[in-house]
Amino acid sequence: MTRKIAIIGDRFMLPEVFRSEIEKACGTGLDIRLLEQPWPDEPMEHGYAVNGLDGLKEYYGDPDEVVGFIGDAEILVTQLAPLSDGMMKRLPDLKLVAVSRGGPVNIDMAAARRNGIRVVNVPGRNATAVAEFALGAILAETRLIRVGHESMRAGEWRGDLYRADRTGRELNEMTVGVVGYGNIGTKVVKLLRAFGSKVLVADPYVQLSAEDRNAGVELVALETLLAQSDVITMHPRVTEETKQMINRDTIAKMKPGVIFVNTARGPLVDYDALYEALVDGPIASAMLETFAVEPVPADWPLLQLPNVTLTPHIAGASVRTVTYAAEKAAEEVRRYLAGQPPVNPC
Repeated sequence: MTRKIAIIGDRFMLPEVFRSEIEKACGTGLDIRLLEQPWPDEPMEHGYAVNGLDGLKEYYGDPDEVVGFIGDAEILVTQLAPLSDGMMKRLPDLKLVAVSRGGPVNIDMAAARRNGIRVVNVPGRNATAVAEFALGAILAETRLIRVGHESMRAGEWRGDLYRADRTGRELNEMTVGVVGYGNIGTKVVKLLRAFGSKVLVADPYVQLSAEDRNAGVELVALETLLAQSDVITMHPRVTEETKQMINRDTIAKMKPGVIFVNTARGPLVDYDALYEALVDGPIASAMLETFAVEPVPADWPLLQLPNVTLTPHIAGASVRTVTYAAEKAAEEVRRYLAGQPPVNPC
């Protein structure tokens, strides 16, 4: 019997790349069907500010269309397609779902277990991409790259940025606070060490690696990190505990003149409180890559501030992220077909 695989990709995680990697890993004797969704040219449903389908987060696709495409497939490989309890009940042949992302937030995991569906994912698939982006974001603020760029665009030569009272600072003389020490946070720490920064980490659920401890990285309470850091960069997951962990109370504990960077998730931050802190202190500038509502409204106040750099949630987007995630998803498919246990079960 030919094994049937449904691949739902998009214009980032290309379905053809999934198929190519699966055929490399498993051979060509498979019945593979492909669907390309129009994300990111069309926005996904986030499920944070407004509740999404049955509590699912960060997904794209109409449930009926997704179910109709999967049909009698035994295996689904996807990035963003939603899979709720009701959808699973309509897919009795489905046994494996390979989600090519760090967290299967678009899948109802409790329902998958009840329905006997194995779900696997790709932890850290874009960790290097996001870590590099975070360093770029920090440098854009600390070395006044954004300020210089915008002045040049406006036809203004800001020679005053060379003045001692206005110029930027080097990372080797700064304390950088890293909130979250997972796949991305650990890579950010490693990059910062190369710059010679003093690095503080706040994460109550981990211990530092021996390498980081020996290099002088310190694991501290969040309050200590807020009070001592010249730069704060966010890298935790969104949980009930971390939602709006950056708020008026925590901002009030920050060091005056701090630079704030969020390349993680929008719900970690109270953006009204952040706006106030950027206008009146203590935050000197911010680089924001993720937002509570995406796309952001055209009249969003933070768009008007001169001390903010913004990008449209692209930190994890790199060519290597695509190929790496497809390779790992294909290996999970191979292991399933061979009757072997998964590498990254959810």
